[in-house]
Amino acid sequence: MVVRQVQPEKLDRIFSALADPTRRDILARVLNREESVSSLADRYPMSFAAVQRHVAVLERAGLVTKQTSGRERLVRGRLDTTRAVNRLLDQYEEIWRGRIAQMDALLGAPTGDG
Repeated sequence: MVVRQVQPEKLDRIFSALADPTRRDILARVLNREESVSSLADRYPMSFAAVQRHVAVLERAGLVTKQTSGRERLVRGRLDTTRAVNRLLDQYEEIWRGRIAQMDALLGAPTGDG
């Protein structure tokens, strides 16, 4: 099986963004419903600027978008990117399942000694 390639630079940005637990939490929240940066900042024990930086990392990775609505910046999760990453991980899982099946077949095969 050939794994469909996502641009390596984009993939690096995505997994780097997802390496941080705060960013994963922000992404989970905004995939469920859009939230303003202000309301996100109220949820974390860090400065508004720090939350803005987390959102900016997610945005550069293509995991969220920001849209201005009046005086607020609304953050929305991008399902297309999260689905693409999920498909890629599913392909890796399929490769490993195939390898495990091959090992099982080798280990379970009669050796011809008996």
